[in-house]
Amino acid sequence: MTRSRSGILFVLSGPSGAGKGTVCGALMQRTPELSLSISATTRAPRPGEEHGENYFFTSRSEFEEKIANNQLLEWAEVYGNYYGTPRDFVEQKLAQGQDVLLEIDIQGAMQVKHHYPTGVFLFLVPPSATELKARILGRGTESEESFRKRFGAARQELQMMREYNYVVVNDVVEAACQRIEAVIEAEHLSVKRNLDLLLDW
Repeated sequence: MTRSRSGILFVLSGPSGAGKGTVCGALMQRTPELSLSISATTRAPRPGEEHGENYFFTSRSEFEEKIANNQLLEWAEVYGNYYGTPRDFVEQKLAQGQDVLLEIDIQGAMQVKHHYPTGVFLFLVPPSATELKARILGRGTESEESFRKRFGAARQELQMMREYNYVVVNDVVEAACQRIEAVIEAEHLSVKRNLDLLLDW
């Protein structure tokens, strides 16, 4: 795969039920040169979780200091705990020439876009409304009311597709990964990322 000198931040998000976690996991196995972004959180580690591998575990005061100092590309408070993407971790990896993959919800992706507009934003979608319904119901944990809320929210989230650079249909996980890999290759070959070649002429 052709590489430009610095890495590229790829942000993968999409509506609930699109299969972001599954595709992200498969993509990381297929593309070992990708570096997965690690989130910071104020919640306590769960059994088996390691600092710097699963999360950067931090205190609430330290996290709030990062917010105040603009050291996070995005953050949110969920059930009393903070979660966010450390800017320094991402920028260090990019400076080393590594591509970084950030899997995140749509709200977080829009925060990243505001702070890091040079990133590449990919919107993962299920192949159809029928398939989305099947995926949500397939979890077996949704009441009828909960299903209606989740499906309605997903339909609203689909309208955010216009804010992204690419749309990737997740019909088959392997095929979705191949499409993302094609985007990665294309971005490294884009003219705007290779203008330094003109210096050799």
